[in-house]
Formats: sequence, structure tokens, C-alpha cells
Amino acid sequence: MPIEQADYPAMLADLRHGFQRGLTRPLAWRRQQLSAIESLLTENEPRIAAALAADLGKPEQEVYMGELSLVLSEARHARKRLRRWSRPRRVSTPMVGQPGRSWVQPEPLGVVLIMGAWNYPVQLVLGPLIPALAAGNCAVVKPSEIAAVSSALMAELIPQYLDNDAVRVVEGAVEETTELLKLRFDHILYTGGAHVGRIVMRAAAEHLTPVTLELGGKSPCVVDAGADLKSAARRLTWGKCLNAGQTCIAPDYVLVTPEQREPLIRAIESELEAMYGSDRLGSADFARIINRHHFDRLAGYLDNGRVAIGGQVDEAGCRIEPTVLTDVAADSPVMREEIFGPILPVIAVADLDEAIAYIIRRDKPLAAYLFTRSRDSQRRFVEQVSTGNLCINDVLMFMSVHELPFGGVGMSGMGQYHGRAGFDRFSHLKAVMKRSRFPEVPLRFPPYTALKQRLLKMVG
Repeated sequence: MPIEQADYPAMLADLRHGFQRGLTRPLAWRRQQLSAIESLLTENEPRIAAALAADLGKPEQEVYMGELSLVLSEARHARKRLRRWSRPRRVSTPMVGQPGRSWVQPEPLGVVLIMGAWNYPVQLVLGPLIPALAAGNCAVVKPSEIAAVSSALMAELIPQYLDNDAVRVVEGAVEETTELLKLRFDHILYTGGAHVGRIVMRAAAEHLTPVTLELGGKSPCVVDAGADLKSAARRLTWGKCLNAGQTCIAPDYVLVTPEQREPLIRAIESELEAMYGSDRLGSADFARIINRHHFDRLAGYLDNGRVAIGGQVDEAGCRIEPTVLTDVAADSPVMREEIFGPILPVIAVADLDEAIAYIIRRDKPLAAYLFTRSRDSQRRFVEQVSTGNLCINDVLMFMSVHELPFGGVGMSGMGQYHGRAGFDRFSHLKAVMKRSRFPEVPLRFPPYTALKQRLLKMVG
């Protein structure tokens, strides 16, 4: 049964009561909830695949790769390491604090709000919920209304598998989200665009609630001089076309030397033929655009440059062919805004130095990619390009490494999760010190003397 807006404060009070009575504290409870997420996915895989096909036309293999496998492995990873993450973390105590012991004690925050996104409507709801539950929190989950079928399925399944005294699902759009944001949560994680991210942050500021914002941005891909073009084209094409480009860490544009631009474009065309055939709009392996609004936005980008590959659209089916643009002006809309679709501008730059300068003049991206054979190029790119996540000689694959924190920087977001970083993000790392009562050292107590000050300087 949907939760009415008038019931939101009561819902939050119920969750807070469950948290305060210690429901979520036992590690056994947390492990059970993580196991329940695994069961939710494995027992409902056909229904989840059908929902994602209805919303986004996702091929079944992309459902598994981009949604199910990531969440399943994240849940297993957290469940197996939960005791290690949650135990006290000993730190050294300086001489001035002796005799004593010091440690960091992770403790749950309370009740958190998780606001998912429509492009990966299962992964971006359950993925953040895993560290929230592993850390011992209660949670309100808000799926995106844009992926309506998937949202309804999450609203149906989550109460069946997870503890209703600790986890609730709220469906709805702007009105419902606005009402939720009026409440005082202990943490908010939002995945989506920067415009709504600002709204979330302003609302959170009313209660001094900390936020994690995953906001995307224009993720650059640099193909260095001498790079393996065939490998770069295959991996770049896959990363750009996955979910029809509707991925926050998809390569947004490519920077390549003039000598390699045309060979790279031909290599991309060859890979598109191998992956999707000649009828790419009709390929069962290629997803569609989520709705007409985003279709129209993307179609408007097609005249922002010269179409080197693709450019065909299916208006009725909300499909846009994988498209490569060249001769794109730096101030054109396709280069100012996050594309979030299967359109790839390819821009010529003189060398790696110019590519790096091009990137750092713009907002810091959520991801950046470099294809190179040069260790020196790799070193310079890693040192000079500020980005949330970075991958060398591939795209997107850092998502498979659970102990790599995931998150943005600057305009691409704030805060990180996944693995232990996620557990820590949804925890308060409480500083604790225990002192022995004996022996009592009188140096710090009045009356102050010159001798005491000299001794303090020696041990301080």
C-alpha cells in the first residue's frame, strides 16, 4: 500500500523508534538484511529484467551486468567483511595521553534517505542501501518515478524481503520528494543531476543533514598517441553504448590527436558493426531512450557537429542510433551539457598536454579515461586530472572493484560509497579514548610552573 504524504512524519518516527530500540545494531540482523537483498535479486531476476525492458528496453545481459551482478557482489562483499569493518579501530596514543588507549568506534547514523535514479533503477536503489544497512541504519528508499515499472517493482519487493521496521519505500515525483525533504534525516544520498542536487542540499541544510551527491558530468576519454586503437575502440564503444549511453560514468567525449582521429572513427564503426550489425536502431542488444523528453534533448544535439557515424533516429520507439560527431564547437550544447545518450563527440587535440589542459579547464568529471601504452602519459594523467574515478585502458570497469570508493568531486558530486568507503559513509566514526586512573601525572594541573611547562614541551 502506498504511503500517503500525510503519513511521512509518522513513518519517520516509526523508523527512528526502531533504530533507537536497537533493532539494527546486531551484526546478525545486518547480515540477514544483506542476504535478503541477494534473495530479492536472485528470486526475482525474470521480473526485474522485464521491468527494466519495459522502462529502458535493456537487453537481459545488460540487466545482469549493469544491475544485478553489481548489487549481488556488493551485498556479498559487505556481508563477508561486516565484522571487520564494524570492529573498533585502534589508533596510537601519544606520550602525553599515557597511560591510555584510543580507538575509532563506527556507529550507525540513524535514519537515512536514499534517492535513486532512473537510468539504473535497481542498482542505484539497492546499491546504496547495502552500505546503509551494513552500517546499521534504518532507511527510506525513494526510487525514480521516471522508471515507473521498476519503481513499482521495488516498492512491491523491498517490503517482502526487508525488515519493514527498518526500511520503507516511498514512490512519487516532485511533490512527494519535496515533502520527504522537509523531514530531518541523518544522512541523504541522492543520485541524479546537479539541478536537483542543489535542491537536495538546500533542504538538507535546514536540518544540518550531511549529504552524498552523485551528480555525473562530462566524463572525458583521451586516446594517447600510439595507443592500441582497436582495443580502445572496442572498449570505448561498449562503454558508450551500454544502456544507450544513459550511464553517469559513460565516456562523454573523446580527445585524440589529428593523426589518429579518422583511424579511431573507422575502428569505432567496425566495432559498432560487430556489436549491433547494420540495423542498430532495431538491435535487440541496444537499449532505448527513457522517454520523449530525453529523446528530444538528444536529437537536438545531432546538428551540433558533423555526423561521422550514425545519426538515425526512431521517434516512435525513442531510439537514437549510436552516433559519432566531429567538428564540434567547444561552446555548443553537446559540449556544455552532459550528453547521457549514445552520441560521442570526437575532438582533435595536438597531444596529451593539450588534452589535459582541455579537461582541467572544465568542471571536474565523475570519471575520466585514458588509453595509452606510455607509463609517462599514465603518470601525468593520474597526477594532473582531478576526477571522481579514473580508468586506464578501459572504461567503467572500476565499478567491479568493491574496495575502490565511488563518488564525484566538485560539480560531479561529493562523498563516496561502495565497499568499506560506503560503510564508513553511513557511519559516524566516533573517537574514543580510555585513560587509566593511575598513575596520575600532575603536569597539566595548576598551579602552573616553569618546570611543568618545560616538561610539557618535552613530551608534547
